[in-house]
Amino acid sequence: MNKLVFCGLLLAVATGGAPAARAQAPANPAQPWGSWFIATVQLPGNAEHKWGGYAEAQARTDAVFHHYFYNELKAGLSYDVDPNFTVLLGGGRYTTSDYRDLGQGPLNVEKRLWEQVVLTQYSHRLKLEHRYRIEQRWFRFRDDSTAFRQRFRYRLNAFFPLNKKTITAGTVFLSAYDEIFLNPKGPVFERNRFYAGVGYQANAHLILQVGFVDQANYNLPAYRAGQFVPQITSAKNNVVVALTYKLAHRAGAPAQEHLPSQQD
Repeated sequence: MNKLVFCGLLLAVATGGAPAARAQAPANPAQPWGSWFIATVQLPGNAEHKWGGYAEAQARTDAVFHHYFYNELKAGLSYDVDPNFTVLLGGGRYTTSDYRDLGQGPLNVEKRLWEQVVLTQYSHRLKLEHRYRIEQRWFRFRDDSTAFRQRFRYRLNAFFPLNKKTITAGTVFLSAYDEIFLNPKGPVFERNRFYAGVGYQANAHLILQVGFVDQANYNLPAYRAGQFVPQITSAKNNVVVALTYKLAHRAGAPAQEHLPSQQD
């Protein structure tokens, strides 16, 4: 079987899992679309300079372009073991508020640490990225209570340049990913996130991506007041606008192709 066809089928299976899972569980009433705004500064590693990193700020709104309620500030340090194998240690601060009453302060503030491995594959124009991440999460809620949680994430991300064979300056590309979130304390299948969009790499440094993300959260079946409450899916679509600025090492821009992955 042609490698390109095989990789395409693999992506279809992965991204098809989210709707199938949601179809098996009753969903909450449809929610209005929201929006995510992501700004990233990144220093990729290369064969000569294996260390890299990034810093990112993100804001989210409950409705499209208004009702701000959430932000992220995060950064990470990466090391390229080889051109297709990167490890990263990251951390961040995540704040959730009630958009109807921002003056009361955050509903909760999360501090997060994570360890991640990224593997990349190339097959003609199709580029695949496998990302594995383990997270440690510390929460402080408005009532001063605290909590600690852990989580495992796996993301399969695909890129397909339209007007060139590689994603370099002047390239228009398609991007799609599906990511699952697993929680050891349950619900084991905590969240699914599906993204599809289009991007443009203007030059060696600047990349703009626009698309949508469907994020579905799951709860555990439970008994309440003597009645069985089945698993419920809460899904929300969001417009995503992501801007990335890539720095270059002093020795010059890296010669190898780097995938324009979103860091979230």
